[in-house]
Amino acid sequence: MQAIVYYAPGDIRVENVPKPVCGDGELLVKVDACAVCGTDLKSKNHGNPRIKAPLVMGHEFTGIVEQVSPSATGGFQIGDRIVMATSVSCGECHYCKHGYRNLCASLAPMGFTYAGGMAEYVAIPALALRGGHVVKVPAEVEAKCAALAEPVSCAVNAVTQCRVQKGDTVLVMGAGPMGLLNAVVARAMGAEKIILSEPNPLRLNQVKSFGIDIPVNPASQDLTQVVKDATDGLGADIVIVAAPAALPQEQALSLVRKQGTVCLFASLPAGHSSLTIDSRILHYGEIHVIGSSDSTPEHVQKAVELIAAKQIPADRIASHLLPFDQIEKAFELMTSGEALRVVLVPPIESQSRK
Repeated sequence: MQAIVYYAPGDIRVENVPKPVCGDGELLVKVDACAVCGTDLKSKNHGNPRIKAPLVMGHEFTGIVEQVSPSATGGFQIGDRIVMATSVSCGECHYCKHGYRNLCASLAPMGFTYAGGMAEYVAIPALALRGGHVVKVPAEVEAKCAALAEPVSCAVNAVTQCRVQKGDTVLVMGAGPMGLLNAVVARAMGAEKIILSEPNPLRLNQVKSFGIDIPVNPASQDLTQVVKDATDGLGADIVIVAAPAALPQEQALSLVRKQGTVCLFASLPAGHSSLTIDSRILHYGEIHVIGSSDSTPEHVQKAVELIAAKQIPADRIASHLLPFDQIEKAFELMTSGEALRVVLVPPIESQSRK
């Protein structure tokens, strides 16, 4: 079968590899869409020590069950469309036992530990099935939309932790695909006013059609004043920082109201992750600062529900559809900011769409 295989930084190959077999307790899934994540781009540019190279990439995938092991759990049948909470948890550690499977001490992600979904077929590990990591998708949901369930689930995690309530004003800093997903998920979960900050004019222009109430370019506008004007001087109820840069993470404390919540959704690069913050703002404002990483199967289930109900404009967020052999073009579209989410399709699917 055709697959995209990671070997090393700058060495990603489209090549023929053996089709996986359906092992004991596993599913064999025919992939028909796999989105390209920013993590994939970072792995290509800078490497990723977690990837057990050489390994098939891809963790934002969907497909149709083609074979079910007799010992597989979960009640899956041939023909089911599935997605995954793709960071497979052990089910035994402290965090798993307390429901925080995204924080498992022994996470084994698809595309990092297990062969991923940038291939014509993928074998779903028995451990993933036993842990409930595989989620059924309604048949009417398009493949390219279903492929976004994993990134949407990460936004569901963040917005849920922020405890967004009906009527809230939410500021999202960073209008890349994950910033946009946080914005639309916050809206779907009750936020009344969405402010979206982004210094890249191309990105900012892209998101204007997604119902953003106040798009702001902090390079040319006073973000602090915009937020004050929009909130009667109080500050946003919630600030979600989806920009992987220190400045917005530091600035967020001054943009949220007292007793508000700041969510650090984006990570900073290892070795350059320290922040300088004004602890007086934190102390006297009783501000809640949280992190958000990955997602659980429950978050993926909620993401599927939002996509199926069309509360998330997944068909528009999946802005580019490309065949597997154009993975380099996908990376170029992501680097330029032209794409929101690039979705790759395997050879047969690609031919059927021409």
